[in-house]
Amino acid sequence: MPRLPLASAILAMALATQGQAQQDQEAQRLIQQLSPTRGIRMPSADPGTAVSSPSLTPAAPEASPALSSTGGLASPPNQTFVPQPLTTAPMEPAAPPPRQTTAPTGVAAVSITVNFASGSASITPQAAASLAALGRALSSPELAPYRFRIEGHTDTVGDAGLNMLLSQRRAEAVRDFLAKNFGVQPTRLMAIGMGESQLLVSTPDNMPEPSNRRVQVLNLGG
Repeated sequence: MPRLPLASAILAMALATQGQAQQDQEAQRLIQQLSPTRGIRMPSADPGTAVSSPSLTPAAPEASPALSSTGGLASPPNQTFVPQPLTTAPMEPAAPPPRQTTAPTGVAAVSITVNFASGSASITPQAAASLAALGRALSSPELAPYRFRIEGHTDTVGDAGLNMLLSQRRAEAVRDFLAKNFGVQPTRLMAIGMGESQLLVSTPDNMPEPSNRRVQVLNLGG
């Protein structure tokens, strides 16, 4: 059956193309998140001047002309329109969105889940797949002028001191992987282990939490 290998090859090429497109989209998203933000200052009013909003009063509706019993227009009754106050139901305060990073306010940063084997800092194929989009983003022309800090974070399972050492090794492994496979200059990357000192999701001690086992990347500027 000569067509089976050809069909398999076509399917493999289609899957590879789809995977490449997804990686490119993810890389673009990371580029946007890691680009430094430039705030725009809006002109503020004089602090000593109170600005009040204009009060809007609903206008009285025009009365439709009524016909008298003789067929002519009847005189409108002498009525005074009293506007009713507008009432609005109190709005429930919106719940704050969950935190995406533990970076200081105003610092461009992302958190990426990178799965390592327990107690290991070796980059697994699954970890490499998670870091591929980051490598494309950091090697892009948009982010080439900037330096970045690669932080390793753990959850609260195990000894805090060992978690700190392990997170340092993992941050260094991520830095070396990005430099070797995507040509990111090592001088642009600073690796540091944070251990369980900055939990994304607050948990008690010895509580496994996948969201806390992550790599955080921060833009340090040019």
